[in-house]
Amino acid sequence: MTDAASRRARGRHRRPGDRIYRSSFFLLVSTVVTAGLSFVFWVVVARFYTPSQVGLATSLISATSLLATFSLLGLNNTLIRFPAEREARNAQISQAMVLVTVVGFVAGGIYLAGLPLYGAKLGFVRDNWMSAVAFAGFCGCAATSMLVKSVFNAARIPEYNVLIDGLTQGASKVAVPAVLTGLGVFGIVASAGVGYVVTVVVAVVVLWRRLGFRVDLRTRGTRLREKFRFSVASHVSNLINLAPVLAIPLIVLHHLGAAATGYYFVAFQIAAMLNAVSTAVGEAVFAEVSHEESRFRELMLRSARIIAAVQVPAAAVVVAGGGLLLRMFGGGYAENARPLLTVLALAALPVALNTWACFALKLAQRMRHLIAANTIMACLSIGLSSAFADRGLVWIGYAWATGNAVAGVFATVSLVRRPRTTSSPATAATATPAPEPRPEPALVAPWPPGPVEAYPAAHGAWYPAGQEAPYAVGPGDPYGVGLEYPYAAAADAYEEDPYASYADPYQADPYRAGPADTYAAPYAAAPAFPSHTSHTHRPSSERSAP
Repeated sequence: MTDAASRRARGRHRRPGDRIYRSSFFLLVSTVVTAGLSFVFWVVVARFYTPSQVGLATSLISATSLLATFSLLGLNNTLIRFPAEREARNAQISQAMVLVTVVGFVAGGIYLAGLPLYGAKLGFVRDNWMSAVAFAGFCGCAATSMLVKSVFNAARIPEYNVLIDGLTQGASKVAVPAVLTGLGVFGIVASAGVGYVVTVVVAVVVLWRRLGFRVDLRTRGTRLREKFRFSVASHVSNLINLAPVLAIPLIVLHHLGAAATGYYFVAFQIAAMLNAVSTAVGEAVFAEVSHEESRFRELMLRSARIIAAVQVPAAAVVVAGGGLLLRMFGGGYAENARPLLTVLALAALPVALNTWACFALKLAQRMRHLIAANTIMACLSIGLSSAFADRGLVWIGYAWATGNAVAGVFATVSLVRRPRTTSSPATAATATPAPEPRPEPALVAPWPPGPVEAYPAAHGAWYPAGQEAPYAVGPGDPYGVGLEYPYAAAADAYEEDPYASYADPYQADPYRAGPADTYAAPYAAAPAFPSHTSHTHRPSSERSAP
């Protein structure tokens, strides 16, 4: 093979050490593109609809995203962490998509049914059956679009998320609002819903063309039932992690008023772009370790270095230039939200620690610790925000930073500690493999006795003609003498010594007496019986009777 061919072969078969960088980059780009086109979407909406219509539509679209997140059921993590075998992969994806879509549709219907209790002003969606069905369908499609993103991550082709979840969905949403102004508030909701529907359709086509996806509803081999507990635990963890994002704006609104809530929202959205770095790297390493569990430690350390290399300079830039960013929204934002943005930018570091450690716990299947870490973060963030909100907006940032810092330390310590009952990939990669248990030997039928003529010489019968053998002699009897030796070797005794796998200073002969021999030698004094080693590997035709 030439040098050029050797280099090409090494290039094809080299370990993908730089795949985390590539995956992280595309996932981060997908987040930026989605956020950018969402901003453009709301700018377009603001030009064609009144502020009151925008306010009502914002509530419905936020509800759609929340219901879609509830409807995932943790299957987005299961598809990445436990992909089915090749012949069952289509079935796994198909069933997950169907289940998530149905749950999303039902969740949307339940939400509409309860609107008289918590959203009377949104009842117009419920009153028209067509808009009600469309809203429920949008919830199902939104959940499916989130799930498909995990399918591409699991296949380690996250660049398609930029094309589908970012560009396709964003462009579809931006193009529709001007056409649906006649529908009023529901025109804005329908614009976002069209983006979800188009995303699902394009994603299925790409899966069909790129990964050979076909709809398959067979249940065998999908691993969805076997990993149901993992799905539920990861889903509960995600919901707990989402609780502060939903609760803290309400706390700010209650204690500090609507204006402060607006300042908080803008500052938190800018900080969320910083936090997207650790999330993107975490999703990338989650997919990589799921494919190569033996590299758990190496890939986790590599991902930590990537996060530190990007997160620290990015946080410093936001701290230094936060005022300029906020002036884009108006002078009041630069004056009132600047201290909060500074704290949230610095809090991106403990958020990164917590995110990284939680992804590691999820990979190691330490689900109790994962839920505990997210519970600590949620309780501290919400509790401290409620306790200190009256002191000012900046104290909300302190509460958020404290909750993530404590949870991150707890998750890291839980990851380092050795589990008591189950092993994780982190420990399995370095642990000494346990010795294989000694197999139970097969029993040789000891009775009834019969003449030696029934046992040909090829089977190791060494008795004189006509003599009765007290125990049947067969290919598993390494001594060929018919003694009370009821165990047979797994293969021919002359081809494989059943005791050769155990270290024995006496040449693995259990009947050779010695000071360290744990086997008694009840027949060592019987010279009439041939020794085991004297006839090993000799054909039966050359053996002589004792």
